Amino acid sequence: MANIKSAQKRARTSEKRRLANQAQRSRMRTYIKAVIANVEKGDKEAAQASYVAAVPVIDTMAGKGLVHKNKAARHKSRLNKMIRAM
Repeated sequence: MANIKSAQKRARTSEKRRLANQAQRSRMRTYIKAVIANVEKGDKEAAQASYVAAVPVIDTMAGKGLVHKNKAARHKSRLNKMIRAM
């Protein structure tokens, strides 16, 4: 543990941010998995609906810097490609 007061505070805030980021990243992955699950079921309407719900979440994570914008674009592109291939 840090000895300097400012370093102690920095350690506390870093831990809080890490947990918040972890929750947001998990949320994004859950939305992505929902799209993939609907694609695997073969339900195109549900897959399209879950894709529409997932896109703003993915964009928000990219906007906050949680994932790189190119990674967000890659996820959206691959999910859309899966739906179009159905």
